[in-house]
Amino acid sequence: MAEPWQGPLEKVDAWRWRLPRSYDGRMRVDGLIYASEKMLAHLRLDKTPQQVANVASLPGIVGRSLAMPDIHWGYGFPIGGVAAMRLADGVVSPGGVGYDINCGVRLISTALRAEEIRDRVPDLLHGLFHAIPCGVGTKSKLRLSEADLKRVLREGSRWAVAQGYGDAGDLERTEAGGALPNADPEALSPRARERGRPQLGTLGAGNHFLEVGEVVEVLEAEAAAAMGLEVGGATLMIHSGSRGLGYQVCEDWVKVMRAAMAKYRITVPDQQLACAPVTSAEGSGYLGAMNAAANYAWANRQIMMHWAEEVFAKVLRASPRQLGMSLVYDVAHNIAKFERHEVEGGEEEVLVHRKGATRAFGPGHPELPEVYRRLGQPVIIPGDMGTASYVLRGTAEAMAETWGSTCHGAGRVMSRKEATRKARGRSIQRELEDRGIAVVCRSPKTLAEEMSEAYKEVSEVVEVVTQAGISAAVARLEPLGVIKG
Repeated sequence: MAEPWQGPLEKVDAWRWRLPRSYDGRMRVDGLIYASEKMLAHLRLDKTPQQVANVASLPGIVGRSLAMPDIHWGYGFPIGGVAAMRLADGVVSPGGVGYDINCGVRLISTALRAEEIRDRVPDLLHGLFHAIPCGVGTKSKLRLSEADLKRVLREGSRWAVAQGYGDAGDLERTEAGGALPNADPEALSPRARERGRPQLGTLGAGNHFLEVGEVVEVLEAEAAAAMGLEVGGATLMIHSGSRGLGYQVCEDWVKVMRAAMAKYRITVPDQQLACAPVTSAEGSGYLGAMNAAANYAWANRQIMMHWAEEVFAKVLRASPRQLGMSLVYDVAHNIAKFERHEVEGGEEEVLVHRKGATRAFGPGHPELPEVYRRLGQPVIIPGDMGTASYVLRGTAEAMAETWGSTCHGAGRVMSRKEATRKARGRSIQRELEDRGIAVVCRSPKTLAEEMSEAYKEVSEVVEVVTQAGISAAVARLEPLGVIKG
């Protein structure tokens, strides 16, 4: 077994651990890891605190290099990492966003009672499976021209709504209104656009999923009511991203950034942190491409939600009013965004990288829709396919401590290869079905990679962020049925 990471982690309180700047002379700020004492052994074995230290060395970083309790090893940044950069002298790093740009999740509430549809869940899953292509390399029912694709890249969810996939109310309940400004389709390589044209409206594979669920517990009544969540209600969750287009954007721009570092005399402790100044031609070029990929992902989830509603209506033979399907919120997990935050006593625009982390703006933030502004932003935390998921809300503490950020899920504790090995000889599908969770998947290999044991216990992750005050728990959901690619 590999030796665990031996660096210093100073206990701030039961939920916060400081990685002092003195650990490594290249660090410009401290690191701060949100975790319980129980989680520390795995963090040290996984060596992710070293990635927290590496991020702390990036030019222009302000505050602290942050890591959420779902932290695990990633490309450059740890998954679960958050960092903000000054615009004047800071950098943008594709490794701080990741390959699946705007991998994110949207939650849909319904007027349906879980008990009333429980026996129809297998039919719903099969309908969804046939309506929404999933798995590696799958192609959409849509046929986009090059001009259409460029509009998607610029307009995101707005394009989808204009084509009849949903309505304007969905945009209000989507982070950034479902479209980042200054998206530049011309900053994408021909290969990236080629990969994106046939995949809009597809789920993908890996940890992406569609899940029919049930609200089993309300933890904060006022916020749950505002979100349309009540005990016994049925829900739908969609977790997907920018597909091959986003992957190609990251791959292309990492190469550009590696070449740019010599030009700008930037050195980093890990080449996976390749970066360029925010205001440079390379930095602006990557951000234009990343924004376009993020917009593609929002359009992708918007279209899948619309198709899912059509399936619910057909299978259940119900009218839109009877279904009562309504978007609770859609949030990105992998993104870099310009936001205004308090920095060293004054308000300033910074570039916030969130890599496997969720925006969690607190009460009163002007970007939130009126229905949530007094309460704080909805935050959706999926568990693994065999356990609970949680709905949280953002807090003032998150605005003060984490650039309005929190965790994004349970977080892996096993590699996909290790999970596949440990699942050998088992039927993960049968195990889930024995627990009352219906499953449809394209590949049993994906089920093995994504089995419950491969992840941290989501309730422990949620306990850390709620006890630390950077999120407040609103409701707990459990799966009735899951689709995996």
